[in-house]
Amino acid sequence: MSFESAEEHASETETHVLKIGVIGGGQLARMMIPAAINLALDVRVLAEAPGSPAEIAATSVGDYRDAATVLAFAAEVDVITFDHEHVPQSVLAALVATGVRVHPGPDALLYAQDKLLMRAKLSELGLPTPDWAEVRSAAELQTFLDAHGGAGVLKTPRGGYDGKGVRVVRSAAEATDWFTAVAESGDTGSLLVEELVDFTRELALLGARRPGGQSAYWPVVETIQRDGVCAEVLAPAPTSDTAVAAEAERIARALADGLGITGVFAVELFETRDGRVLVNEMAMRPHNSGHWTQDGSFTSQFEQHLRAIADLPLGDPAPRAPITVMANILGGPVEGTLADRYPLVMAQFPEAKIHNYNKEPRPGRKVGHVNVTGTDLGEVRTRAREIESLFQG
Repeated sequence: MSFESAEEHASETETHVLKIGVIGGGQLARMMIPAAINLALDVRVLAEAPGSPAEIAATSVGDYRDAATVLAFAAEVDVITFDHEHVPQSVLAALVATGVRVHPGPDALLYAQDKLLMRAKLSELGLPTPDWAEVRSAAELQTFLDAHGGAGVLKTPRGGYDGKGVRVVRSAAEATDWFTAVAESGDTGSLLVEELVDFTRELALLGARRPGGQSAYWPVVETIQRDGVCAEVLAPAPTSDTAVAAEAERIARALADGLGITGVFAVELFETRDGRVLVNEMAMRPHNSGHWTQDGSFTSQFEQHLRAIADLPLGDPAPRAPITVMANILGGPVEGTLADRYPLVMAQFPEAKIHNYNKEPRPGRKVGHVNVTGTDLGEVRTRAREIESLFQG
């Protein structure tokens, strides 16, 4: 066989590399990249601005709210997925109309984008939630508060995350600014109010689902919040009895199938003092509560997400170690970068797994996380906290 004919033969038998387009250039997109490299998938990112955490794979920079920008990006890929849930429904509809595979699809994402719609859907599916109501005025809010012990949790239906768009109120007067803001935004003018739940701890359960329905679930974990932001994840959730774990998975399965979710998703839960498990929030993408899976599970949430949206058999979500603790690095050093602290951290804790988002440090900002594994929860948790503290100050 001549050189020319061998080259032609190679070209004829070359397989197509699946091109996955990720809308959003944040840390979640960034952490999909190593998994894509391992699976020989071609990941391309539509970033919001130059210098994003996922800039290494950013083939386009533009506004995800602009249909023309998103359609031009989508024309170069086989599958579209997301770093966040904020792409407008009109843009998602335009993608579907052109025949692009979108995972998760618009019909599912709708519920992740609007907390009022999600609460109504949860009730329709018969899943346990805090008492809630849609309120359009201070009077309606006060009526709800009066019926629930004089306190409630008020949420903006769209756009809130990491404690933003959430406040505890004990008087309707505390929400005047929010009613004004939603009225001026052009939305429905409604807010979501929920009962102030007497919970013992917050839990989360992550799952993944393929388009054909195959699903897989990681163990339920405990999340520790600081100022409304996740600070730690304990995996699996300590002292979680089988009934709690089974109920968490039942809820997640019902949501995955009831909404037709594709890809990785997270359900945040309350465990109440009287033993109930209630749905707090939901995300349809890889999630902060699943970062422990990068080093603590046989299949990370990022690899699993790519498998699911590519419609490949799902990987094993079982833990690799008895205990994994994830500690978020919130803020970072006052001077310099996280990388400047590597020699100190690595010398003291060579076993630590460091995940740097390549973000400028800023008070309260998630700039990275560390994962530590072991057999004793107290010891592992102490080490994770000590490592995180070395990146601060």
